[in-house]
Amino acid sequence: MPSCDPFPVRKLLMLLLLLLFCAFAQAAASAQTAGRRTAPQRPQTPAERPTLVSSEARRPAPAARASESACGGFIEQTPQAAAAQIVGAEDERERRTFAEGDLVYLDAGSQAGVRVGQEFTVVRPRGQFRSKFSRKTGPLGVYTQELGRLRVVRVRDRVSVAMVERSCADLLLGDLLRPAPARPDLPARAETALDRFAEPTGKQTGRLVLARDGREMVSRDEVVFVDLGAEDGVKVGDYLTVFRPEEHAVIVDYGDEVTGNINNGFQSDSRRGGRHSNKAQRVKDVSGSESGDTVKTPDIKRKRPAVPRKVVGELVVLRVEGRTATAVVTRVAQEIHTGDAVEVQ
Repeated sequence: MPSCDPFPVRKLLMLLLLLLFCAFAQAAASAQTAGRRTAPQRPQTPAERPTLVSSEARRPAPAARASESACGGFIEQTPQAAAAQIVGAEDERERRTFAEGDLVYLDAGSQAGVRVGQEFTVVRPRGQFRSKFSRKTGPLGVYTQELGRLRVVRVRDRVSVAMVERSCADLLLGDLLRPAPARPDLPARAETALDRFAEPTGKQTGRLVLARDGREMVSRDEVVFVDLGAEDGVKVGDYLTVFRPEEHAVIVDYGDEVTGNINNGFQSDSRRGGRHSNKAQRVKDVSGSESGDTVKTPDIKRKRPAVPRKVVGELVVLRVEGRTATAVVTRVAQEIHTGDAVEVQ
């Protein structure tokens, strides 16, 4: 009698079990869907809907970027002593200027209190600064560039190794170091249109005496220096209105505004067209002779009532010294010139 092979039987049983499991799973899913249909949920309101907010969106925008706040420079009334200077670099045999990512050597180590992780600002004093625009007498201070920041990575007795973490210009051997100050985190104000006819506040006024990199015309996000400082009550975070004083006008000589009449007139002998050109002088006595007293722009400006001042921009103060302050341009109506006036808002 032939034997029965159990393998096909087991295979058939497994197939039947799989079909039963699929049918059961499909029935359960249908029941769950029907239950959801019979009990609809209340739709979420916009306030209840989850919203993904990045860390950058939660943080208010700064009034100045790091390139302005860390590399603005200043006009210092009383210069401070340097903590150290750059005296060498790992790659000094191949080049003489250094920038972000380079390793440089400092002439101060553990004997001077230098420690690993300490940060320094690299500065380059440029000498006493005076301005023809300022009403203050004497020098306003020593103009000092800020060139970048270093972080100490290794310390010996009299020498340290530091990494250039930020550079705003090429660093040179002999550049001086100071302990890096804490920079205020100034949030920007809400973006609004500049009021070009803002009334004076009656607060302290001064002049924009210098712009970074020796520029004479600047625009938004550029660093400038004003002759208002701690002695004038100015503080970090103060906003200043920039306006153009009358004596700082670009046009200083009006010359001949119109073309004068000539004795024989502009007519031809045959046509007799008249004695006036289309740019003839403006006469004060409209019923008098064309050769009478004329109307001139300087006379009008001398006798007119007070008109709105020309507002050209706005600044926010980043750093305050004794007689000066460092600021960054936040809004403009047009280009700003050195010599423009500023007023505390």
